[in-house]
Amino acid sequence: MAVTAAETRKIALALPEAVEMSHFDQPDFRVRKKIFASLHAEKQEAVVKLQVEEQAMLVESTPKVFSPVPGGWGQKGWTVVHLKAANAKAVKEAMLRGWRNVAPKTLLKEHDGQ
Repeated sequence: MAVTAAETRKIALALPEAVEMSHFDQPDFRVRKKIFASLHAEKQEAVVKLQVEEQAMLVESTPKVFSPVPGGWGQKGWTVVHLKAANAKAVKEAMLRGWRNVAPKTLLKEHDGQ
């Protein structure tokens, strides 16, 4: 059931215009210069930018997979994805949500085919 760091990276980079950069010496994933996720391979965790409501829903439904980042960042929706407890579907859903939360509206329209 665990998702590897390599699989997580592949999922993130499959999103439209996603690129990998670095933030605080950790790989992060951005769309048009905005961070939507980061990867902490040594902890077997990813962090994604969710809306507060999305975070609450995922933490409540699958608390072993999702938890708020400690402190103020977590209160703003940044959410830890515990890769050891996650499956690929959960990681894909979280990455897509994070991507959608920072992608420009024009790119969202292109992605949604409108």
